[in-house]
Amino acid sequence: MPDETKSPPPPPTGEPKGPAGAPNAPSVEPVPAKKPGDPAATTDPAAPAAPPKPAPPTAAKPAEPAGGHTPAPPAKPAGPAAVAWDSEMVCKLKGQYGSGIGEASTYLGQNYMVVDSSLIPEILHVLRDQEEFDYCVDITALHYPQREKQFDVIWILYSFARNQRIRVKTLIADGEIVPSAVKIWPTANWLEREVYDMFGIRFDGHPDLKRILLPDGWKGHPLRKDYGIIQQDNEWVQINLGIESGQ
Repeated sequence: MPDETKSPPPPPTGEPKGPAGAPNAPSVEPVPAKKPGDPAATTDPAAPAAPPKPAPPTAAKPAEPAGGHTPAPPAKPAGPAAVAWDSEMVCKLKGQYGSGIGEASTYLGQNYMVVDSSLIPEILHVLRDQEEFDYCVDITALHYPQREKQFDVIWILYSFARNQRIRVKTLIADGEIVPSAVKIWPTANWLEREVYDMFGIRFDGHPDLKRILLPDGWKGHPLRKDYGIIQQDNEWVQINLGIESGQ
């Protein structure tokens, strides 16, 4: 009697089957783990590529002027200018002395009047006795070698009663003598000596007009614009001290 027990049929030679007859998934090579710091580790292959960065803007060059010529620089603004000084005192002095008061102006808040040298010291007496300018702050000078009247002599006066400061200015030629104001304001003594020392301007009636800053044997007057101070310093130091100057 034949044996009805059958052995299982051999597997087919086609594609291997998975569970429930489904085809088996293809074998996939293992992906190596990404290491920190690897540029590829920070890039997701599935992520979209980042848009390119825009180039930094470049400064536009100014248009060149027509004809290739450089434009002229803008004109400098005008500086401060003197304006007329109108006051009761000025009107009274002009009425009394006429053209002897050549100018009365205000410059940067400073009041000044230009007086003919023949009216000094009469104007100074009037300003002290009638207008209460009882304090002589300073006496100084300026040198303009190109002018016929090379020097400005300036008295700076102050009135405590008015709380006001003014300047009286006169123009003189080189060698012209100015009346001293020591009898009007005793403080003018040292002030006039300094003007004499630095500019060589002499004050008639000064009680002791001599140098106050430089030695008696010094030649010339250093604040004149045409004075060579280095040459004189070298000469004086060599003659009086017997050494070379440190200038």
